[in-house]
Amino acid sequence: MFSDSDVGLFLIVDDDEMLRTRLARAVQARGYRVAVAEGYDQAIAAIEQEKPGYALVDLNMQGRSGLELLETISQISPQTKCVMLTGYGSITTAVEAMRAGAWNYVTKPADVDQILSAFHSVPERGNRSVEIQYKPQTLAETEWEHIQRVLADCGENISEAARQLGIPRRTLQRKLKKRAP
Repeated sequence: MFSDSDVGLFLIVDDDEMLRTRLARAVQARGYRVAVAEGYDQAIAAIEQEKPGYALVDLNMQGRSGLELLETISQISPQTKCVMLTGYGSITTAVEAMRAGAWNYVTKPADVDQILSAFHSVPERGNRSVEIQYKPQTLAETEWEHIQRVLADCGENISEAARQLGIPRRTLQRKLKKRAP
């Protein structure tokens, strides 16, 4: 899909460590040099060290959002092609991402091949009729992801997570016993 001379550095910015690590391994397995960042500040530091050819940016992160990062990347490294990755996809956020400088927009869950094709399938930067790869999450997927995030924020404490979610502890335990959608 890409030749090594076209690629340069591939930057992955996501506050979910497990996802960031898995994506980095998968992208490296396809022959890219990869840098990772947990959030805005780490991403800017990585970009200042070496301008990436490609950047995958999560929309919702701790601190400053992915949209703010996209705008900053567009200013300090305009040659970097960015794809916005989010678990909370909507047409509104897709349009905002495109205006902030994204080349494309991909919703979670997405595999590495979908992400790489988002960089490949986008027309020239001047053409704003970019096809957005939008696949909305099901309600079950959104609920599962929200429960997992709250559970992680509570240090895997089921009782505290149930209080945060406003549901009985046993209901949360039943939901957790089911497999992810």
